[in-house]
Amino acid sequence: MESSRVAGASVFRPRTGVWFTGAAVLVALGGLASVVATEGPAGLLHAWPLLGVAYAGWWLFWYPAVEVAEDAVTVRNPLTTVRVPWSALIDVDTKYALQLVTPSGAFTAWAAPAPGVWGTHAGKPEHVTNLPSTSYGPGGSIRPGDLKNTDSGYAAYLVRSRWQDLVEAGAVDVDSPARVHRTWNAAQIIGAVVLVAGAAVAGIGS
Repeated sequence: MESSRVAGASVFRPRTGVWFTGAAVLVALGGLASVVATEGPAGLLHAWPLLGVAYAGWWLFWYPAVEVAEDAVTVRNPLTTVRVPWSALIDVDTKYALQLVTPSGAFTAWAAPAPGVWGTHAGKPEHVTNLPSTSYGPGGSIRPGDLKNTDSGYAAYLVRSRWQDLVEAGAVDVDSPARVHRTWNAAQIIGAVVLVAGAAVAGIGS
């Protein structure tokens, strides 16, 4: 997993995201090169499926993210983006993936799935110590999805750490929870539709 700083916010993406995105782009570029070599530049008119492969890699593996800012947590999934103000956050769960629980529902992060068997067994003592207090259950127990070496665990660590700091500083008004905003990613969805339509037309014309 990895996180970066953008305008004061921590942006989390799974480490595998860059590899899957890169693989998709390389497959597309290799296919485009092959098309040009065999059919010439005119063959690019029928290369919509290859563009779709690159776009799908970006859309599914790089675009999704969890952004932790001073005023809210934003979960960016392929189809929707959800902005959860800190005052609307009730709980952070990691049973199946990072999930933000609010009065208006629970919202799951595509970018932060819980670990499988390998991820769980790769945990070390440093991955379960010095976590935010809300990470621990009865007897100091934690879920596999809370291990800091996992996608769900590291994203949860970022969210819970910022949340705890703000609460302790008195910066979260829990008595007046702000509204959760959920929007469709219209531009990304339209882009996918255009590429699918282009591939269908190219298939008919070939």
